[in-house]
Amino acid sequence: MAVEREVDGARRACRGGITRAFAFLGKRWNGMLLGTLADGPAGFAELGRALPGISESVLSDRLGELVRVGLVSRTVRQGPPLGVSYELTERGAALVPALDALARWADENLPVVPPTGC
Repeated sequence: MAVEREVDGARRACRGGITRAFAFLGKRWNGMLLGTLADGPAGFAELGRALPGISESVLSDRLGELVRVGLVSRTVRQGPPLGVSYELTERGAALVPALDALARWADENLPVVPPTGC
C-alpha cells in the first residue's frame, strides 16, 4: 500500500514496502541485531556484549520479534550448560546485501557519531 500526499501540487506516493521496511528496521536495535548476526550465529550474552547500551529485556524483546517474523532462528543447545543460539534464517540472510549497502552509504555520506553498537 502506498501512502499518498501532495507535494507542490503533484500527487506523490511513498512505496508501501519502503514504509514497512523502515518501520521494522528503523525500530531501535532491529537492524543492528541483524547486522551483528550477519557474521554468524551468536548467543544471547554475546549479542548483548556486541551492542553496548541494549538492556537484556529489550534484547529479549527484539530477538523474539525477529524470530516471530522469520528473520532469525532460535536454537536451544542441550547442556550442560544449557545455551541458546540465534542465527539468521534464509529470509534474514537475504537482507545482508541491503544492510551492507546501507552501511557503505552511511560511511560515505553521514558524519561519524559516537558508537551505540555495531
